[in-house]
Amino acid sequence: MVDPILSIRDLHTEFVANEGIIRAVDGVSFDVFQGRTLGVVGESGCGKSVTARSILGIVEKPGRVTGGQILLRPETGGEAVDLLQLGPKAMRAIRGPEIALVFQEPMASFSQYYTIGNQIMEGIRLHLKLSARAARDRAIELLDMVGVPQPARRVDEYPFQLSGGLRQRVMIAMALACDPRVLIADEPTTALDVTTQAQILDLLRELQQKQGLALILITHDMGVIAEMAHDVAVMYLGRAVETGPVSEIFTAPKHPYTRALLRSIPTVMAKPRTRLPTIEGSIPHPSNRPAGCAYNPRCLELIDDLCRVQEPPETGMAGRRIRCFLHGGRP
Repeated sequence: MVDPILSIRDLHTEFVANEGIIRAVDGVSFDVFQGRTLGVVGESGCGKSVTARSILGIVEKPGRVTGGQILLRPETGGEAVDLLQLGPKAMRAIRGPEIALVFQEPMASFSQYYTIGNQIMEGIRLHLKLSARAARDRAIELLDMVGVPQPARRVDEYPFQLSGGLRQRVMIAMALACDPRVLIADEPTTALDVTTQAQILDLLRELQQKQGLALILITHDMGVIAEMAHDVAVMYLGRAVETGPVSEIFTAPKHPYTRALLRSIPTVMAKPRTRLPTIEGSIPHPSNRPAGCAYNPRCLELIDDLCRVQEPPETGMAGRRIRCFLHGGRP
């Protein structure tokens, strides 16, 4: 069995707010392997983006990682390093050369006062120690690699001069500037038209095949997960309620929340003029977490005297991990 490049173990991230402690990430665990894609899926507000930021140590105050392990295996092999034990300077060396993040909204992630070339070159010069000329050549090469037309001209343009699709490509180029081993793509196709979405996904797949990237793809789109991912982690209210291979998750989902997400996918087999199935209610606010299983107020399969009272433990079965009393873990 190949060892994972990145292992997340019982990760906890909290925010201190006026209403109390908000547990945005509450015991998440998963593994990421070289050349494979882990899809992290769930509704908005379930903790996907905070998990990504926790891995890189860029959770903004008043948030903080309070527990768990983020284990990164060195490229040369040997014992994995816990990123939570590293200081700021050591973590700065990890961001870019080892783990990179494609942010969710490139228009908000770029500075509008600097050209895209300057912003790509900043990381190159910091980590690769290249001259200004060599860094510029590297930036042009990256823009060409991700399919930006006329890269030698575009490198001197500002983010507001580019379309949404081009900004997303530039964001990917910036993330790949230092040849990371792990790439986290946080909803890279949000707010893009379907044609551009397909192009971005094809680009990520092509880059993964060429460079052997370990990819963490964060999305709320189960269709994207089916197309791109090898493994899936389904998150709900800060927890991974079901993880496993994508083929098994889609053909035989075990957790009621996973089944509800899959039922909501549009299909050509649906009868015309019929409403799509929806999940009743909405995700509770993390500061008002329900007693027992967090999904119980919306669950159609709950065990009334159990799910409303006790939190289900995580159980393993045939290469999958599930948090549900319907599949083991009953007292």
